Amino acid sequence: MNVCNYLLQGKNETSPALLGLRSQHTYGELRAASASVAGFLLSAGAHKGERALLVAENSFFWVACYLGILRAGLVCVPLPPGLPAGDLAKIVAVTEPRFTFSDAKSARRAALAGVPLITDQPLPISSITLGEVQATDSIPFPEVLRDDLAALMFTSGSTGEPRGVMISHGNIIANTDSIIEYLALTPSDRIMTVLPFHYCFGTSLLHTHLRAGGSLVLDSRFMYPEVVLQRMRETGCTGFAGVPSHFQILLRKSNLRRISFPQLRYVQQAGGQLAPAFIQELRQALPGKQIFIMYGQTEATARLSYLPPECLETKLGSVGKGIPGVALSVVDENGEAVLPGQTGEIVATGDNVALGYWRDAEDSAHCFRNRKLYTGDLATVDSDGFIYIVDRAKDFLKCGGKRVSCRHLESVLLEHEELLEAAIIGVPDKILGEAAVAFVVPRDRKSSLTAEQLRNHCRRQLPPPLVPQAFVMLPSLPKNSSGKVLKSVLRAQPVLHGD
Repeated sequence: MNVCNYLLQGKNETSPALLGLRSQHTYGELRAASASVAGFLLSAGAHKGERALLVAENSFFWVACYLGILRAGLVCVPLPPGLPAGDLAKIVAVTEPRFTFSDAKSARRAALAGVPLITDQPLPISSITLGEVQATDSIPFPEVLRDDLAALMFTSGSTGEPRGVMISHGNIIANTDSIIEYLALTPSDRIMTVLPFHYCFGTSLLHTHLRAGGSLVLDSRFMYPEVVLQRMRETGCTGFAGVPSHFQILLRKSNLRRISFPQLRYVQQAGGQLAPAFIQELRQALPGKQIFIMYGQTEATARLSYLPPECLETKLGSVGKGIPGVALSVVDENGEAVLPGQTGEIVATGDNVALGYWRDAEDSAHCFRNRKLYTGDLATVDSDGFIYIVDRAKDFLKCGGKRVSCRHLESVLLEHEELLEAAIIGVPDKILGEAAVAFVVPRDRKSSLTAEQLRNHCRRQLPPPLVPQAFVMLPSLPKNSSGKVLKSVLRAQPVLHGD
């Protein structure tokens, strides 16, 4: 059940696995490097179940260390390189790591007193480089079972405090097999990887393509989308994956429509709702390509549902149905299935559902009950069983006594072709109780778009109480390392407090 063996077994040693900007690495190199990491950890006295931090950009170093940590039976704790010092300190305190793996760029931030540091290149601080790590045959690898922990994937909970989702080896294997099945991945598939591996969506790309015997093109230059598109074409990528912000930029800030991708077979989108207007644009920009709209959570290892590409037109706005091996239901407060058109919470059952939150019994008991995941996402279901997410339970406004989805208001705004991004938050209002405020990013930095134009656009489609009270123009929306919008940062904007 060890994920490392599951991903690498039976592969052609000379086949390319990772294509970086300056180097290419085969499955044989990946196998050897991960074995060295695993052997080093065991010979250094590590024990099954102990934690190891992994703080690095996408690279051969990241993948070799990740697989080696899992091969040795340790629990990997992957973290974004730019994690604030306060959050890092909290995670260190709760995970008590025995080792830290970090690339040189992040090593000074990640270095912890008394914790051995393994880096990708020599540094003036005390550390061991990956090249100095040697495999050993004298210590046997521990047996790994289905429910043994493989990773702690940290997310921000409802309080904003980081909490670790406990992902087992069995969770990863189940979710990987399922994704490979519905995407029909083969050894000939090659994915353009702009998502970070420390994010569950990015990790799922690694898992699925290694298991399928395919390859991953690593490119962290998405701030220059034309460069990424050109590399996709040059390397013959068959797939691309992104969160909504990636597709919004590609559709309204790049030459996507004017470039042909003869090898491209499909694109996959998750990590939040891509507004229907953008989905329609994507279909027009990539005629003949499969477009997979998907839904998932870290608490489900990665993926929960997908909408078959052939249903995009008839089920626009839906996240589809459960992926193979996953059962989804939409239930009311009494746990009963809702009728078509009624709103309820999405509940998931499957071998991909995580074991709970690390050292957090209260939140675990609330979200994980009887091996079911209560997602906190509110949705409706149609007569054919297709699910339509309304919003996160915490992302609603109460305007005039009615609950209104921020996601719905954002979708209406993004139908305006001069907008690149939009985010809605609520502010106190003496009459309505809560009023909408829109943070928007124009498609063109030199745009003459005005708040009044956007207000008129909203008036044509929304009742008066739901038209945003104010429009705040920004050069970009604040996002985390995975590309998701940080509404907590928007709520702290001085403009909302009269500063």
